[in-house]
Amino acid sequence: MSVPLDPARPLTAAGGNLRRRRRVDQMMRAIATAAAVVAVAILVIVIVTVASNGASQLSIGFLTKDPTAELGAAGGGIASAIVGSAMIVAVATAMALPIGVLIAIYLTEFSKPRTARPIRLALDLLNGMPSIVIAVFVYGLLVEGHQQTGFAASFALAIIMVPLLARTTQEMLRLVPQELRDASHALGINRWRTIVGIVLPSALGGILTGTVLAVARAAGETAPVLLLSSIFGVGTTINVFGTALPNIPYTIFSDSESSFPADHARAWGAALVLIAFILVGNLTARAMLARQRRIMSR
Repeated sequence: MSVPLDPARPLTAAGGNLRRRRRVDQMMRAIATAAAVVAVAILVIVIVTVASNGASQLSIGFLTKDPTAELGAAGGGIASAIVGSAMIVAVATAMALPIGVLIAIYLTEFSKPRTARPIRLALDLLNGMPSIVIAVFVYGLLVEGHQQTGFAASFALAIIMVPLLARTTQEMLRLVPQELRDASHALGINRWRTIVGIVLPSALGGILTGTVLAVARAAGETAPVLLLSSIFGVGTTINVFGTALPNIPYTIFSDSESSFPADHARAWGAALVLIAFILVGNLTARAMLARQRRIMSR
């Protein structure tokens, strides 16, 4: 005996499925929104905490004077740490930038997919490598049996910066229209002159953006400078190759470990300076990247 079909049942089932999908969609949106709010809240809490504890230390003297030689003494600044960090990051950038750009040029313009795939994998693995592992490697390579130097810290930071520079530059080179390359080749210009004269200038804004991001990341790395250039400097020096250089991360570490309130206050002030530099660097890089994308999309 056959059961007559109810024409209203399929519509009812479809309506129930639609309502369930909407509930699941709303729930997932709420979870994603909550996760985003938590991430922003953590950043705000960190910035507010550091700013509230370190703002009282900010002054012209704090940025232009060296630390006092006496532990726990009030006054003094972090000028030597600022100069040391700037020198270490500058030398690291000078080493990492050409290597990163050349890797990106090879991956974009010369390599075949069979060879590009393992290189990109190696860059991704190197980008995710813990900085303490890189610091230990450089310590065994350059410092063990010798003294700490600013160059050793720069070398470690350069290793950290290379994959970020390479992948950022590669993405920017991919945005350069293929028609520009084809037109250059049609005029009889060889590949290297095309890359140097047309492709790189077109992607220059993106390359600078990646450089700013890499510099901001390197400036905040702590493990390399703690192992390779850990010195509390009461005098400013730019001798990168001959001695360890004072730097902001080590200044924060050493002052925070002190038992004197004046040193703790200086650590908060140094942390605020470092966070401000990283935030400005990241915001600048994002603004430059957005501008480059607008130019490339025209």
